[in-house]
This record gives sequence, structure tokens and C-alpha cells, in this order.
Amino acid sequence: MSALGALLTRPQVAGGRTGLLSQILLAIVCAGYGVGAATGWGSPELALVMGDFGLSIAAMIAAVSCFLYARASVSRLRPAWLLFSVSSLMAAGGNAIWGWYEVVLGLPVPTPSLADLFFLCFAPPAIVGLLVLAKRPVTRAGWVCLALDSWLIGGSLLTLSWSLALAHTAQVAHVEDVSVARAALSLAYPLLDIVLVSMVLALHFRRANANRSAVNTAIAALALTVLSDAVFTSPLLRSTYRSGELLDAGWFAGSLLLAYAPWGARRSARNAERSDGQPRATTSRPIAGSLAALTPYLAAAVCTLGILYNVVEGRRVDQVVVLTGCTVVLALVVRQGIMLLDNISLTQELAQKENHFRSLVQGSSDVIMIAAPTGILRYVSPAAAGVYGRDAEDLVGCELASIIHPDDLGRVVHEVRRFLAAPPHEEPTTRIECRFRSGTGDWLNVESTVNRHQGGLLLNSRDVTERVRLQAQLQHNAEHDPLTDLPNRALFTARVRQALGGRRSGDPGTAVLFIDLDGFKAVNDSIGHQAGDELLIQAARRLADSVRAADTAARLGGDEFAALIIGDGTRDQGAREYQVHEIADRLRLTLSQPYRIGTSEVRVAASIGVAFAEPAITPTDLMRNADLAMYRAKAGGKDRVELYAPQMQADVVRRSELAARLRTALRDGEFALLHQPVVHLASGSVAAVAAQARWRSAQGILFTPAEFLRVPDDSDRTAELGRWLLEEAVEQAAERARAGHPVSVSVRLSAGRLLDKALPFGSIEALLTRHGLPSGALMIEVADSDPRVSFDDLEQRLVALRRLGVRIALDGFGSGYAAINALRRLPIDVLKLDRGLVEGVVESARLHKITSGLLRIACDLGMQSVADGVDVPEQVLALRAMGCTHGQGMAFSGPLDEYRLRRVLVRGHFPVPSAPAARPVLAGGSIPLLAGSHAETPVPPT
Repeated sequence: MSALGALLTRPQVAGGRTGLLSQILLAIVCAGYGVGAATGWGSPELALVMGDFGLSIAAMIAAVSCFLYARASVSRLRPAWLLFSVSSLMAAGGNAIWGWYEVVLGLPVPTPSLADLFFLCFAPPAIVGLLVLAKRPVTRAGWVCLALDSWLIGGSLLTLSWSLALAHTAQVAHVEDVSVARAALSLAYPLLDIVLVSMVLALHFRRANANRSAVNTAIAALALTVLSDAVFTSPLLRSTYRSGELLDAGWFAGSLLLAYAPWGARRSARNAERSDGQPRATTSRPIAGSLAALTPYLAAAVCTLGILYNVVEGRRVDQVVVLTGCTVVLALVVRQGIMLLDNISLTQELAQKENHFRSLVQGSSDVIMIAAPTGILRYVSPAAAGVYGRDAEDLVGCELASIIHPDDLGRVVHEVRRFLAAPPHEEPTTRIECRFRSGTGDWLNVESTVNRHQGGLLLNSRDVTERVRLQAQLQHNAEHDPLTDLPNRALFTARVRQALGGRRSGDPGTAVLFIDLDGFKAVNDSIGHQAGDELLIQAARRLADSVRAADTAARLGGDEFAALIIGDGTRDQGAREYQVHEIADRLRLTLSQPYRIGTSEVRVAASIGVAFAEPAITPTDLMRNADLAMYRAKAGGKDRVELYAPQMQADVVRRSELAARLRTALRDGEFALLHQPVVHLASGSVAAVAAQARWRSAQGILFTPAEFLRVPDDSDRTAELGRWLLEEAVEQAAERARAGHPVSVSVRLSAGRLLDKALPFGSIEALLTRHGLPSGALMIEVADSDPRVSFDDLEQRLVALRRLGVRIALDGFGSGYAAINALRRLPIDVLKLDRGLVEGVVESARLHKITSGLLRIACDLGMQSVADGVDVPEQVLALRAMGCTHGQGMAFSGPLDEYRLRRVLVRGHFPVPSAPAARPVLAGGSIPLLAGSHAETPVPPT
């Protein structure tokens, strides 16, 4: 037998130890009373007491028990238990009166007496209570059949009883001239018993489903009481009956059984709820149905026996017997006619429902299967041919476990075990998803709704293979890069977390590599984004082919990739670093090979940062370390591999702290604005001023931003400082112009800062308008040092600034990587020589020739030139001889505050060293700054 079949056929463990003990105690008490009655209780006096007051106490217990249960119950059967309580109370009262005469007064009980009234009142409440317990018919025909069944049973019993005893009793009463009351009383007891027995037998097969155990027990108690009454009313026994005899044990047991019925049944119901809720195989229902169907025929047989008894005895058939027999036969005929019509209607309804059910099952796209308790498939709907590719006949008789994938079988058995153990009212169904074998041998993903069915399972299954594939595809898309199909950042982070938390969590050989393609943006700008995507796809393929099967290659976004290298268990730090460094360097060389994009050959380099796993390190920290190492590799010259060192994190922390200090200094007004004069080298006149920021320490010492921050001035952390510098320079220049010193001011801004969204174009225009600075009074020195800046965007921005009257200077000319390209494309007014060229122009003949050539280029393009860092007179003479027009540096003046600057502007010029007149480079010399238009007026450089 399969595991699933063994699970379905496992034995059911039923509770009820407490109920069994109470039943045993009840049997012991009843048996003890019966033994006492059989032995005469040892004395006549005790026999009278136990026979009268003992029965009264037992009946009173039954009355109280039924009453308390009725109060505690809220079901439809509550009135029935109240009526049983009243019926038992009548029996208790009758026995108590009987004992009063026999025990207290010592007199025989008169006939009739008050006790007879109580005993006669016992049957009516019990009969009505049985009617309440019965399952109510839903049609008029049902009510008619219930009445006919009652009369069939009652009439048959009346016929038999009249033939056996009642006719003799009536004749004796007539011969002896007994009073009407005594005659009626002698007939009332058996007639009421007949009615009660008729109701017991008729309603036994029509009892309600609710609290069935309690109803059965109550019917058994009443049946035992009626049986004792029938024996008592027989003429042979009644004349010799004395209280305390064995017959009293029947009444006593009937009362205690009625008292036990509701509470013992409630305990059984609780035990059933604590069980696993599986339906138990039983034969009582079929037997009960058969007896219910035979009831009319049994009643007719009893009636026939009553008539045959009179014939056999040679007696004349009594009119009561004939009349009763005729009515019984008539009732039987009518009932059979009703049943025939009802059966025809039910047969038609059943056929209609069966056809409806067959149409639903056969037309359903779902497969319906019924598995027996042994796990064998007993029914499979025809839809199996379309869903599983297997005929339903081929599946019937197979074990359910044989078509389930072996990897899923354990999970399915566990779920079925859990489902069968749950109470049915709490979990009527469950859902199981597993793989079924199809007719082609493939495995289909199937979702089944499982229900309990006669100890087995009812499965409603459907093919969800496409849904599972779609879910798998969606999951793959969520975890992989759509362009390269490599794992994305989310999946890569999960793989890193798995590597750090698995069985090799302490392996220090595990490393994370962050890879950035140097020069990728230039590829996008030069040959287009489609070519860039193709390059990324080829790079991803190379990366995936270069790592081992256990490693993971991923694309994090843009041109950034990553690789997870799983350690091999080595503990030698030097060996593992060498091994991983070798892998990273091999990846660098592989990614740096030329790429064939269409008909072009493209080259990019790779900067790789490596970080090794450490004890207790988190995935976030490990990936951050690799990222820091990668940026260190890019800052160190690119196309290289850099290993992470703790100092890198310390540098990041320090830069963050310095950035915070910068914001604090700006907020607290700790920065001062100085200006350095830009001097005409031929005349010594002040042509412009260059704005420079200084930080004033708590001791009053001024530091440059580079000295203060120890980071490049064009870093992202100085953005706020750049905005402050521009606003202060424009405001002070406007104030000087209003004071009669209209000298232009230059502000150094990087190309990246000009294109930064934090400094929109409208802000510069609004700044000039707000302070009323005239055209040509502001010059922007563009630092050409960032290869990531797009020349197209920068050209558009500079052209827009020139329309506002802003002059443009190219700062650091002679050191930038794309100076010639900048001269070709950007609208430049002034060339500012790099300080490195100026410092060696006197000592180095090579630098002298380079500087001379650059100045000749500026002259040929019609641009002004400025030498930055002119600190000694020899540099002034040399630069002036080469044709440089302007200079700034310590040879004339250092940066000045506003007060000293205005004194210099009042003086108007600086002394310049004399020398033989050099050949003028620019005819006409310098033209005043604010004279004429932008196109006509040479602008003094900063």
C-alpha cells in the first residue's frame, strides 16, 4: 500500500473514557436495583419503600435532569426535553402517592386513586415530546404518511392487544358490573401504552439528525418504561403484583436512562468534536431505512395475527378487531398509493439530477477524481483525456501516489495528513499543488481542491502549468537584468547573503568584485545608445563565461557589474588574496579586449574593486567595501584592480565629516570673499578681479577651500560653496560698480557644476538682474577637467550665458585632456594658462616652447590670455615677451579683502618690470572692459 493509502486508512482514535465510566456506573446502579428487587430487598417493608419511593426518586432525577438540560440548551429540541421532564414528574408524583398509601398509611391503594391520575398524565407529555423530536415532514404527503404510520402501528397493536387481553378485560368488567371509572381505567393504561409504543416505533425511524445520540437514548428509556407498563397491565400479572418486585427494575432503569440521555449524549458529542472528524463506516443507517420501509407490512402482519388468534381459538371475531383491521388495511393501501406516487416523483427528480450532475462533470474542464481510503482511484472524470492526456479508464484503479512526482509526494502526504486531522467544520477543503504525470511522460503542474469523501478524498484538479511558467518567468524577470539576463542587484544581494550565512559562512576566501567599464559613456555619446547596449551585452557574456559555475556574475545598473567569488576553504590570507586578485585581473583583461560593434571596433577598460568576507560582516557592508575599492581604482588611474582596505572607509567618513563642517561654516558665516587683481602685463593696470573663497578659523587665520576641505574644489561636496561664491561675487561687484569702480569679476566654476540641476540657468540670469550687474561685468572660468561632461550640453549652456553678456574663460589651458576639442566647440573668450606651465616657464626651455605655442594659438584665435600664478618679475618679462596679455599672482598682489581692493582700484595700476619693448602680439593693446559690444570689445581676462 502507498504512503498516501496508508494515511487514508489509518485507524481513528475515539475519545470517550469519561462517557464509558458514566455508562458503567449507570449499569451498576440499575443492576443493583434489579438484584435487590429479585431478592425481595430482604424484608417486605424495604421492598415497599424501594418499590414506591425508590421509583419516585428515580423519576424525579429524570425530571430534574431533563429540565436542567432544557434550560442549558438553545436547540430546536428544547421543548421535547421540557415535556419529558413533565412526564417524569408525573411518574414521580404517582409513585409517591402510591407509596403514601402503602408505606405511610399501610393501606391498599384504592382504584381509582390520585396516583392513577398522575400515571395517566405520564403518556401525553411523552407523546408530544416524541413528536417534537421527530424530523418534521416538508410536504403534506409527509404529514399524511406520518399519521398513517402511527395508526398502522397503533391499530395493529390495538388489534393484537384486544385479541389477547383487552377484550377479556372488558368482558370481565361487564360481567362483574364494575364501575365505569374502573372499567375505563383498566382500559386507559394499555391504550395509552399502545399510543406511546406506536409513537416510539414510528418516530424511531424519523428522528432528527441533531443530537441523535440523546434522542436514541430517550426513545430507549421510554420504550423500556412502556414495556414495563405493558407487562403490568396484563391481567395475569396485575392481580398478583406487589411493590418492590422485579418489574419495578424496568421502570427504575427507564427513569435513570432518561436522566442520563441528554448529558451522556452531550459528552459523546464533545468527544466526537475532539476526534479527527472523519466519517465512520456504519450499517445502522441502511438497516434503519429498511425497517422504516417494512413498517407498514409489519403492522399489517401484526393486525393479521390478531385476527388469526381469534380464529385459532375458535372465538367469534370481535367487532373492534374487524373495524380496526379494516382501517389498518385501508391505511396501508392509502399509504402505499402515496408512496408509489412519491417514488415516481423521486425517481424522476433523481434521474434529472443525475443527468445534470453527469453533464456538469463531463463538461467541466477540471478533472474530478475520487480516491478510496486505500488511495486507489475509484472514479476519474472524462476531462482527464484533455488535461492529462490519459483516458479516465486508464487512471481508474491506479494508486493516486503513482501519478504524483516523487519529489512532491512527501509534501502532499504531509498536507493530506494535516487536512484530515483538522475538524471538518473548521477546514472543509484544502488546496494542494503538485506535479502529475501526463500521458506523454511529462510532468504537469496541477492545482487540486481536496474534500473528504467517505473516508477517502475527492479531488477537483486543473492544469496550471502555464500559470506556473508565467510565475517563474515573472520571478526570473524580477531577479535578472532585462538587457543582459544577468542577476540584478536584488538577486546578487540575496546570493551574497546566502554565501555569508551558509555552511561556508566563515570562509574568508569569499569575495565580492565591483566592476565599472571606463569609457563607456564616451561610447554612448560617440556611436549611440544602441551600440552601448550591445557592448554591455557582450561584456556581460564575457563576465559570465569567465567566472566559475559556483560563482555569480551580475549587472548592478548602467555600466556597473559585480561578481561573487565563493571561497575554496583556504585559510592562507596571502594565498586567497593572490588567487582572487588573479581572477579579478583576468576579468579586467577580458573586459578590456576590443568589442566588435557592427563594423566598428570599440575599446573600454575595466576598474575593479575587491572586498573579502570577514567574520560577522553583513552583505551590505561587503558590497559597500567592494564599491569603495572600485572607486579607489578609478581614482587611481582606471583600468586596474584595487583591494579594499579599512582606510578607504575612513576616508569616506572623513569626507562626510568635512562636508558637514563646510555646511556649518557656510551657515555660520565663517567664509570670506577675497579678490585677486588681474593685471595688464604691459601697462600694469587692473583689468579685472578674480573672486576666491577663504575660510576664517576660530583664530582668525584664513584657509583656502583646498586647505580646509583637503578635497578638490570641484568635488560634489563644494556645490553649496560654489553657489555662495557666485552670489557674493556678483553682489560685491555690483556694489563696487555703484561706488565708481566698474571692474569685472571672474568666478571659477567646473563644467559639471554649470550643468548641475542645482544651479539652473534661470538662477544666474535672476542674479544678474537682481543686482543690476552690467553686460560683460561677469566672467565664468570653466574648469575643463571632467571627461564625463557632455560637450553638447556644455556648449548649449555657455552659448546661453554669452547671450546674457557673461564672458567665458577656459581655465587650466594646457593641462586638460580635451583642450583642443574645447577650443573647437565651446564659445571661449579668454584662455587662462595653467599654473604648472607658468611656474617653469623661466627655468625650462621645453615649457617655454610649449607656453609660447599655446599663446600663439590664443593670438591666432583672437583671444585674450591670462597667466595664473605669476609670482616673480622674471615670469612677467618672459610671458610678456611671448605675447601673454594679462597675469595674476604674487608678482602684483595676493588676494585682497574689500577694503584693500578698493584702495588698489583707486590707485589703478601696479608697477611692472621694465625691459626692451617686445613685439606686440595684439595690435592696439587692451580695450576698456565696458566699452562697446561683446563682439567688438576685448575683455580683460581674469
